[in-house]
Amino acid sequence: MGIDPDTAQWLLDLLGQDVRLNEPMSRHTSFRVGGPADVLARPRDLTTLVRLIRGAGERHLPFLVIGGGTNLVVRDAGIRRLVIVLSGGFRDIADSGDSPEGVRLTAGAGCRLQGFCRFAMNRGLAGMNFALGIPGTIGGAIRVNAGTRRGWISDVLRKLYVLQPDGTEQILRRADMNFSYRTLSWDPVTSDNAQPIIVQGVFCLTPEDPASLKSEATQILADRHASQPMGLPSAGCFFKNPPGEAPAGRLIEAAGLKGTQIGGAAVSTRHANYIVNREKATAADILSLMELIQETVKDKFDIDLEPEVHIVGS
Repeated sequence: MGIDPDTAQWLLDLLGQDVRLNEPMSRHTSFRVGGPADVLARPRDLTTLVRLIRGAGERHLPFLVIGGGTNLVVRDAGIRRLVIVLSGGFRDIADSGDSPEGVRLTAGAGCRLQGFCRFAMNRGLAGMNFALGIPGTIGGAIRVNAGTRRGWISDVLRKLYVLQPDGTEQILRRADMNFSYRTLSWDPVTSDNAQPIIVQGVFCLTPEDPASLKSEATQILADRHASQPMGLPSAGCFFKNPPGEAPAGRLIEAAGLKGTQIGGAAVSTRHANYIVNREKATAADILSLMELIQETVKDKFDIDLEPEVHIVGS
């Protein structure tokens, strides 16, 4: 698509140094792959974000909001739209006061999930330790209902502040949100190209002894380091666990695919549900390996594996 000169100038006037044209997405994904986005913007406050999405709508410029890029594969040809990354004031954490359930904390969508977990733990607030070791941002974690067997974002989230695609602000209560495995939706349902933008989440946590929380955190992180590949770019677990079946990693391992490599992408030898960027992989390498895994598991077990990661671009 490309960005016409008038639109490029409007973006520069609005965002200054916080906008980049033809920005390689390999710089913004944990896989370290992906071609260029036509334009990448980092609005630093709500007013600028509202002006940005309203102006994009007026100019018929489609946009995609991403978090830390930790659950994302961007194709090698890049993204023909505006990519928005929330930064600046969208990273704040604030105390929202007590409630009958516990202590409420507000976190911006751009806040790193690990930073929020540490903040809560240091305050002696339980409820977020389950997310220790999960990369990404608060907004992304909410969008995919991040979690483990120890807990889920949906267990502690109580309120959302969002922007509709036309820039209208909206508050969603917990009863307005429909969570399921790796999914959040709400009414009215919108298309993928017009998803509301998560701005802030309000979480309810419970007081607990900080020393106990830190001891638990040490064990959780030790377990993660022992069972998951570290040191190589990846997007975490690549496939969703199929309902009513063995976990995806066990199926992939049972299919004999541990260590299988296409180009620079490989199935981890430590955890088979991880595809890792071993040797300067391309997105095409990763997606070819994904298809091989899906075909092999389907042939052997008649089970369809669905990607957990989001695949975008052209």
